[in-house]
Amino acid sequence: MDLKKEILYVRILGIETSCDETGAAVIEGNPDDKQVVLLSNVIASSLSLHAKTGGIIPEVAAREQLKYILPVIDQALADAKLTQEKIDAIAVTFGPGLIGSLLVGVETAKTLAYTWNKPIIPVNHLVGHIYANFVRGNSKFEIRNSKFTSGDIQFPAIALVVSGGHTDLVLMKKHGSIMWIGGTRDDAAGEAFDKIGRLLNLPYPAGPVIAKLAEKGNAKAFNFPRPMIGSKDFDFSFSGLKTAVLCEVKAMKQLDNDAIADLSASVQQAIVDVLVRKTTKAAQKYKVKSFLLAGGVAANELLRKELEVSCHKLKVKFFVPTKNLCTDNAAMIASAAFFTYDEVAWEKITANPGLHFV
Repeated sequence: MDLKKEILYVRILGIETSCDETGAAVIEGNPDDKQVVLLSNVIASSLSLHAKTGGIIPEVAAREQLKYILPVIDQALADAKLTQEKIDAIAVTFGPGLIGSLLVGVETAKTLAYTWNKPIIPVNHLVGHIYANFVRGNSKFEIRNSKFTSGDIQFPAIALVVSGGHTDLVLMKKHGSIMWIGGTRDDAAGEAFDKIGRLLNLPYPAGPVIAKLAEKGNAKAFNFPRPMIGSKDFDFSFSGLKTAVLCEVKAMKQLDNDAIADLSASVQQAIVDVLVRKTTKAAQKYKVKSFLLAGGVAANELLRKELEVSCHKLKVKFFVPTKNLCTDNAAMIASAAFFTYDEVAWEKITANPGLHFV
C-alpha cells in the first residue's frame, strides 16, 4: 500500500534508539510538494551516565531506553496534538547501532504497528541522518538549512555523513537511490575527536569540547598529518592523526591550558581539511547540484563554514540541519521514511547492528 497515492498528507511517527538516545517524533509530509513539516521531536538521553565512564556502555544505554521509550512516544504524540488514530505509518531505525538499543526501538515499533494496525517502515540510521536536511519547521520549530530551504535540494547530490561511528560519502541520484563512494578505513572523524579528547583528559563526548577550546587556540601550532587527503579515492583515515597527537602529548613536559587549546585547534583543522578536500573533489567529479552535510560532527562550526565556502565556489547549494537535528533524533527517521517509503510486514523486520549504506 502506497499511502502517498491515497491521501494528501502523511503523518509518520518516527522512533530512533540506535545508540544512547531514545527519540520519537511526528512529521507531516505533503506528497505534492515533497516537503515534511516537523510536528514534534522528543529526545531522552542517557549521556550523563556515559560521561562518567568516558564512553557508552551498551547495557546501560538499553536499560535506560526501556524506561524512556513509551513515555517519549506518548509525549511526541501529545506535542503533535495527535492520537494514534491520526498516525498513518510508523518508522523505526533498524540499524546500524547497538544491538540492545536497536531491539528496544524495533520491538516497540513492531508491537505498535500490530496493535494499532499501521504500516511500518524500517529505516537505515545512516540514511536517516541525510534526511534531516529535508525537515522543515513550523511556528514551534524554527529550522533553517543555511540560506536554502529543504525544497531547494536538487539531485544529483553528494552527502557526507560524519559522526562518532561513521564517515561516509554517498551520491544521491534521486530519493531511494544512494551509492556509497567512500568512507573511513579505521576511525571515524567523531571517533578520532573522542579518542584524542581522552589523550587530553577532556570529558566525553570530546568533539564539542575540542571545538570550544579551539576558539582560543592556534590551529597552526602543530602541523598534524592530513591522512589520505591527496589520495585518488574518497576514503578517509584518522587513526594516524590520533597517533600523531599521542606523540606530541608524550613529548610535552607540561600539558597546560594553552597547549590543550592549541592541540584542539590543530586537530580540528586537520580533520576539517581532509573532510572538505575529499567532499569538494567528489562534488566536482559527479557534477552535483546540492551538497548535504549530516551526522553529529555536522554540528561543528568550522566544518559547516568551510564546506559552505567551498560549495559556494563550486556553485553547489549547501545544506546542513540545525544542530539539534545533527545528533541522533527520530525526526530524521520519519523524514527518511516519507521520502523513501518502503513498507515491510512487521514480522519480517529485525534489528541489524552491522547495517551499511550498501
